[in-house]
Amino acid sequence: MQERKRIAVAGATGRVGRPTVEVLEEAGHDVVPMSRATGVDVVTGEGLDEALAGVEAIVDASSWPSNEQEPATDFFLASARNLQEAGERAGVKRIVVVSIIGADRATKGYIASKVPHEQAIQSGPIPVRILRAAQFHEFVPLFLDWGRQGDVIYVPEMRTQLVAARTVAEGLAELVNGAAPAPSGGSIPEIAGPRAENLVEVAKLVVARRGDSVRVAAVNDPDDPEQALYASGGLLPGPDAVLAGPTFEEWLDSRA
Repeated sequence: MQERKRIAVAGATGRVGRPTVEVLEEAGHDVVPMSRATGVDVVTGEGLDEALAGVEAIVDASSWPSNEQEPATDFFLASARNLQEAGERAGVKRIVVVSIIGADRATKGYIASKVPHEQAIQSGPIPVRILRAAQFHEFVPLFLDWGRQGDVIYVPEMRTQLVAARTVAEGLAELVNGAAPAPSGGSIPEIAGPRAENLVEVAKLVVARRGDSVRVAAVNDPDDPEQALYASGGLLPGPDAVLAGPTFEEWLDSRA
């Protein structure tokens, strides 16, 4: 039986933060949800000292709501500094951070902001474990909403090994409990779904399930330096990644 711990989750109301809280609570841990909704701001530091009182470990699942690289980087640098400083004052023993597969190959946008985040959070005194995840199943319906123009939905030409947010939460819980061994050679562990997917094809699947007559079209902008990364499989996991959870179609079935 796992030892009961007091664990704080930053970004507790977010896409992966919410299931992380659920997974940790189901395992019997005392979880402290941290978000602005609970009076904790990781950027200003407001409420952090109070929230981290008696906390043994932090899961950082916080995120920035848009794709702009500069504000996302500023957000992550501030949050990393505050979590390390407040965590040290509270006697926190470990921080676990969710990042993104392909962050080290990205040159702009939100994905590129995750490498400065990784570096900043690792520069503090508290030991850090990072888990790089593939794009979440839950993002696909959002892509459809963002890309809709009349009777056409435009989505990027992207190869990715989509993963359920719940599966990522389970991986984070393993790291925070120390159950997963540290990777050799200083590599960062990755987690992804069981198979590679084409974003256009899974978007078409969602549209078909909705009974919508809208057409799905791929966007391939040769002037976008990230387009080559998306299309070439730069967001796919490496050979040592953990592959787990439902396929996108199985996940979609479970929500029907």
